[in-house]
This record gives sequence, structure tokens and C-alpha cells, in this order.
Amino acid sequence: MVDRGATPAAVPAPGDWPARPELILALNRTGSFDWDLDNDRLHLDPVALEILHVPPGTYHGSISDLSGRLPRTDASRLDALVSRALKDGSEFYGAYYRVRTDDGSLRWTYTQGRIQRDEQGRPRRIVGVVRDATEELDQAGPRLQDDEHRHQTTVVETITAALAHARTVQDVIDFFKDAQAVEHLGSDLLVLGLLDAGRIHLVAEGPSEHFIPGTRYTRVDDNFPMSEVIRTLTPRFIESREEFASCYPWLWERIKDIGIASAAYLPLIAQARPIGALGLLYRDARGFTQHERNLFIVLSSSLAQSIARAMLFDQEHDLAKGLQQSMLPRRIPDIPGASIAVRYRSARMGRDIGGDWYDAIPLPGGRVGAVIGDVQGHDTHAAAVMGQLRIVLRAYATEGHAPATVMARASAFLHELDTDRFATCTYAEADLTTGIVHLVRAGHIDPLLRHADGTCRRLPVSGGLPLGLSAEFGRPDYPVTTVEIDPGETLLLFTDGLVEVPGSDLDEGMHQLTGIVRDGPYELQSLADLLCEVVGERVGEDDMAVLLLRRQGAATPGGGKLQQHIAPADPEALSAGRHMIRAAVRAWGARERSDEIELAADELVTNALLHTDGSAVVTIRMLPGPERRVRIEVEDKSSALPRRREPGESQVSGRGLLLIDQLADVWGVEPRGGGKSVWCEFVVPDRHHPD
Repeated sequence: MVDRGATPAAVPAPGDWPARPELILALNRTGSFDWDLDNDRLHLDPVALEILHVPPGTYHGSISDLSGRLPRTDASRLDALVSRALKDGSEFYGAYYRVRTDDGSLRWTYTQGRIQRDEQGRPRRIVGVVRDATEELDQAGPRLQDDEHRHQTTVVETITAALAHARTVQDVIDFFKDAQAVEHLGSDLLVLGLLDAGRIHLVAEGPSEHFIPGTRYTRVDDNFPMSEVIRTLTPRFIESREEFASCYPWLWERIKDIGIASAAYLPLIAQARPIGALGLLYRDARGFTQHERNLFIVLSSSLAQSIARAMLFDQEHDLAKGLQQSMLPRRIPDIPGASIAVRYRSARMGRDIGGDWYDAIPLPGGRVGAVIGDVQGHDTHAAAVMGQLRIVLRAYATEGHAPATVMARASAFLHELDTDRFATCTYAEADLTTGIVHLVRAGHIDPLLRHADGTCRRLPVSGGLPLGLSAEFGRPDYPVTTVEIDPGETLLLFTDGLVEVPGSDLDEGMHQLTGIVRDGPYELQSLADLLCEVVGERVGEDDMAVLLLRRQGAATPGGGKLQQHIAPADPEALSAGRHMIRAAVRAWGARERSDEIELAADELVTNALLHTDGSAVVTIRMLPGPERRVRIEVEDKSSALPRRREPGESQVSGRGLLLIDQLADVWGVEPRGGGKSVWCEFVVPDRHHPD
């Protein structure tokens, strides 16, 4: 049972020697306490209750019953001292603090406690003494003032350190909305207002919101203390309720019920111009010493610099975000037969701009080009190079060049730019009719393929040097890797910001990403959102771009068409054309005649390259109708028509059209403006015919 109230200590009788310890303590106004930490019980003897000015009958054995007896600054300092002693293994602690009396005045008190711990070192109990220290400290005023000055300086250092981590204005606002901000500053309430388009916007209140209608937005010329300090660029200290009521009657009528008795309003000045104001409000009337006023000015200057820095960061962020968005495609076109999802996420550290990009390029014949790339660097120069490179890649692809040629020309373009940057890139050209995908990689990370059943695997793609470096070192060749994707399968192209995990290697990041994609949602946009969320949880220095391409539906039984542009000195394109024909024949169920079709196509392409001065375009398509026919067309820029002739026994040439006549069911030549097209057709069995 906790003792309630206190009784005066009697003077010991002359024969009562030595005096009892409790009598000695009572005569020297020293009480005792016993704090059970496990059960949160605090016993205070009658003298301790009297020293702490706890009214009789109001204390019930809990630390919360003492709430309000100590000024906020003193309570915060005492709590921090006890917490630190409990954590760092200390055996005892001691502290001076002030206690509020019934008439509102303050008296000094000293507490000393000894911490008792168990065998594991965990604190279980604190026993100690409480004594009145007012007379003692009256003799030590200068030392006390030094302690208070040190505490106030610590407050400024604490606030400055906390705001050093604030990057945006919202970070600063969130800090002042937190109850700890009020605790650090030693006030009972605070308000923070920022200048916004000529008005003062109240952006933060603490520790809880006390919104007063008509004060969210105010004018600089209004009769408010926050308006006054912004107009005059001078702090305003209000030391009593009467002063508050006489100087700001409209505001006082609306805040007097909150219990405010004094306040300090500080202008926030950066680069010699006001950007806002901070108000610190107190429930007890108080005078502000010159030292406190100087300290508040230092605090407001530090806060103003933090907010100005955050404003500049927000402006740079908005500029960088706008520039990045202008460099990326404004919209992804609708591609028949495909679903596409794209995302870009800037780095969370450093500038919110980089050289990562994506693009989706509609191509003739039911094809689409998908690009993912990363220009070296995270600045506006990287973004500018990225924008030029994206446009060049799109132009080369739409001109009909083979993927390897597109990459080689883009590398040469980047090498010729006045820049020291290089870029990694992956270009995929997908035929959505057959599912054939040609992949070219320039120093970039391998893509992933997610199957319709959800399983996911890494696609090993042969690669060349990054763009710009391959041209510089004279190695412009880029090998082509060909894969097939079935309806419902998804190709994932991404930059390394998606898989780079601090403290982990790239293979581990790829393994983690594979698991995320495997377990992620099937819906494409939801999957893209999930990948952004995964990156958003990290703190990294790299941005991220991702492009997801899913093939839809089943292969078209008729009308499908594939094309390949082949230059005279482009062996990669010739090889890609042969592979395209072989894959198309297999996909269309024409394996029985695959050798004949491939040989005829090769003969027509060879003739076009040998007997004309330009390039050729080879096309393979499935013709709809009562019988299934595969048609091969080779178009060139020469108007001279081929002639079938009988070669001599010793002649090598002259046998091409004879071979076509023997292999194909029908063939012919069609004039095409400035050139011609040589074609041949093959009747193939029904696709359900057993192979």
C-alpha cells in the first residue's frame, strides 16, 4: 500500500541519540522511493510526495500519476537520463530538475537512484532518494545556468542532426509533426508555416493537431504573430496571456482554451529572404532570457537552411523527373498480338534522373522491337545521351535493319557523339505470329522468360561490347540469339538496378528476381507494379527500367508473315534470315518440306545478292485457302528479270531457277516499282497431319 500525504517531522528529544535514519532524512527534506520495474509500481514515502508537491489522495502508485508535475524540458531530460542508465549497465544515476508547485512556481529537486539487476544484467528495481534542492542551488546559480545552457545547446544540436537527414520539404514537415520534435524543443506545442505563393501555409502542428478555422492559409499582412515575424524578419517573444490577448485578440480568442500562456515565434530566413516561420508555444507563462533568445535565433537559422536545402532538392527533383519523362516514350503503342508493360523508377539516393530507358517499336509483318538500355551515369548528360540513343535505335529498327545491324549502327552513332559515355542495351525483335524472337545484347544483363505456368528462367543471350565501346575498339559484331516464345509466355527485359542488391552479387540478385517473378501475379501490369515495389524497398544509387512483353493468343494459321532485311555484306542478317525460315516452317507444321523450302529460299537470296548491287528482303508467309501454301518472296532493287537457261556441263551458274522449278510447286517474278520480287510456293500438309 502506497503512503498518501505527508506529516511534519518531529524534532528528536534530547535523550533520543542517535536519531533514527528516517527522522534525519525527514528533517533534511529527503524522501525515498522504490520502483518495481517489472510491474511498473513506484512507491513514494510521505516526504517524497511532499517534495514532489503531489496532492494527498491523487497518487496511486504509478509513474503516470506524476504527469504534469515537471516542466516538459525537465521531464524529457530526466527520462533520457534514466533510460540511458538502464541501457548502459550503470549502477546509479543522479539528476536535478524542477517541480511545479500548486501556485505555478518552480522548485528545484534532486533525485538519486541505485539500479538493481538480475544475474543476466537486466534491470529489475530502482531504490533511491528525493530531496529538495532549491536552497542548495540558490548557492550554485552560475553552475546551474551553465547546465541549462549546455542543455539548450544540445537541443539545437539534436534538431540540426535530425534535420540533416531530411531530403525533401515533406521530410521536414513529417519531422515537426512527430511528437518527438516538440519534446526535443522543450515546448508544449509548435506550429510551422511556409510561404506559398504569397501566403503562409500552416504545414505542421504538434504534438497533435489543434486546427483553428481560418489559420490554415493566412496573409503576410494579417495580424498574426507568424505574419509579423515574416514581415519584420524579427523574432517575436510573447511572455504572458495578457500580452497575447492584447496584441493578437482574434487569435487569442481561438487558442485560449488550449491553455497557451507564452510563445516564441521565429522567422525562417534563407538567402536573405523569408521562407516561413516557426512558433513554439508554452502552457506556463515564462520570460525568455537573452541566452534563450539567441539560442532560438540560431535554431531558426539552422531550420531555415534545412528547409531551403529541401526546397532546392524538390525543385531539382521536379526538373529531373520532367526531363526523364520527356526522354522516355510518352506512350507505348498498342501492338496486335502482344501485351506490354513498362516501368521506370529513379534512384533513391543521389539525383532522381539517370540513363535507363525502354522502348517498344511496331514493325511491319506483325513484328515488334523491344529495347531496354542503360547509359552510364546519373545526371542530365546521361539523360540527354539516352534520349538521342533511343531515337536512333528506333530509326534503325523501323528502317528494316536486322537486330545485329541495328545494334552495330547504334554503337557507331554513340561513338561519334561528343561524349565519353557508353551504354548497355538489349534489343529483341519478336514475331508475334510465330513466336520467333531475335535477341542482341550489348554488355547488358540477360533477360528472363516466364512461362505460362508461372515458371521462370534466365535466357542466356550471346553478347557483344557495350554501345560506343564496340565501335571504339573495332569490334562491331553482335551475335544473334534466337528463341521461341509460346502464347502466354512473357519476356522480361530490365536494367541492373532491378537486380543489384547492396551486399549481394549479381547472380544472387538474379536468383531473387526469378523467384519474385515466378511467385508474382500473372496480370502484366500488376507484375510490373510488384517489381517497382521490390526496388522501392531498397536504398540504392541506381535507377531501374523494365519492359515486359507477353505474346497473346495462338499462332495465326493463315496470313502470317515474317521478313528479314539482308545487306550484301551482312552475314549476320543472312544467318538470321535462314533461321527465321527454318523456325517458321517448323512452327507452321511444314517439316516434311522444310529442306526444300530452306534450299529454295537460300537460292533466291543468293541470286539476289550476287546479281544485284543492293540489298534484299526475304519474306515467308502462310497463305490461307483450301490448301495450305508456304510462300517465299525475295525482293531486290534491280528491274532486270531473271532468265531460266540451260547451263553447260562445266558451268557452275545458271542452275538457280532450274533448281527452284524442281523444288517448288509454282514460282514466278513480279515487278515492284524500281525493283522486282521473285517468289515460289510450296503446298504443305494440314497442320494436324502427324509429323
